[in-house]
Amino acid sequence: MFALIRKYLFVGSVLCVLAGYVAYLEIQHLHNKVTLQADAQHASVPDVAVVQPKPAPSTLAMTLPGNINAWYEAPIYAQVSGYVKMWYKDYGAVVKKGDILAEINAPGLDAQYAQAKADLQVAQAKYGLATVTANRWRSMGKSQAVSGQSVSVQNANEQSARAALEAAQHNVDHYDALERFKTIVAPFDGVVTARNISVGDYVGAGSGNMNANGTASELFTVADTHAMRLFVSVPEVFSYVLKPGLKARVIVPQYPNQVFTANFLTIAKGYDTNTRTAVTEFTIENADQKLWPGTFASVSLSAPAEGGIYTVPTGALVFQEKGMQVVTIDGQNKAHYKNITVGRMSDAYTEVNAGLAPTDRVINNPPADLLEGQTVRLSVPAKGYLTTANAADDEEDDE
Repeated sequence: MFALIRKYLFVGSVLCVLAGYVAYLEIQHLHNKVTLQADAQHASVPDVAVVQPKPAPSTLAMTLPGNINAWYEAPIYAQVSGYVKMWYKDYGAVVKKGDILAEINAPGLDAQYAQAKADLQVAQAKYGLATVTANRWRSMGKSQAVSGQSVSVQNANEQSARAALEAAQHNVDHYDALERFKTIVAPFDGVVTARNISVGDYVGAGSGNMNANGTASELFTVADTHAMRLFVSVPEVFSYVLKPGLKARVIVPQYPNQVFTANFLTIAKGYDTNTRTAVTEFTIENADQKLWPGTFASVSLSAPAEGGIYTVPTGALVFQEKGMQVVTIDGQNKAHYKNITVGRMSDAYTEVNAGLAPTDRVINNPPADLLEGQTVRLSVPAKGYLTTANAADDEEDDE
């Protein structure tokens, strides 16, 4: 009897344990179901970070690469063919207008010049004879000793001789000018920046020095460096600041601790279709001759920015079939897409010219599947998270 009771007690205990375990599993299942429903409901509302548009900086600043060229720079080619007799100015030589740079030996030209002068003497003699003959025939024509036709012929011979004389004189003048080109002179005050000839080199008329490869180069290059021209390709969106009175800060590699001032001169008034930039020219005084032609320059420009422009993080932009948009949040935390007009863009932020108000709340990095009117949950970005161009300044002010 006692053994039977113990058996029933053991079976009852096992049944109780099983029932408790089943109850525990059911309770755990219900708890997990409630948790999953809560998680699903929470996940259905996306977490978003919100920023507000900030006024664009009051001053527009940019740094662009530039090239510094001489005020005047002239490559000098030979105008006569011959051999270099002597050169007198080397690299870096300071020259004045008219200083002799080199001389060319051109015996062929000398012979042509001598022939032209001899042809001139022949033409002068023929013209003199034709004039004397014509005068005699005109005298005889007055006394009716010869026919009028004969007098007309002699007058025509005189005119022909005069024309031949003038042609011979022009030919002499032509060779006289070429003779002067045997002496290469500086076209203006400046510095010799290139010398590509040596004594004995053959030079061709209009083609410069013929090197061993058969290619031509200039004999000399002379540069006027009392002032320099700075050329900068300015992007289209910044071109509105380019106007008289604008000054640029210029730094060159050879003088990293010195700042040069460049004054705006002119702009091309046309954009390169490949780069969407306009060539802009500045001037730099160079009385101390520190700057050399061909120098690379880092050019910093600054000017007052246009008002009514706000900045948002570039990650807040959404490009759809309707154009550029941002996603804003209303008072019920519902998302709404808003069309905007963008201006200048950078990696960190973008300027918005139209379409935003300073009180708008803009979603930064909106989810790709976010729908119009969908409810969102606001999250607070970590301290130091860059939102706009002025965020860093705002954080420093808060500190």
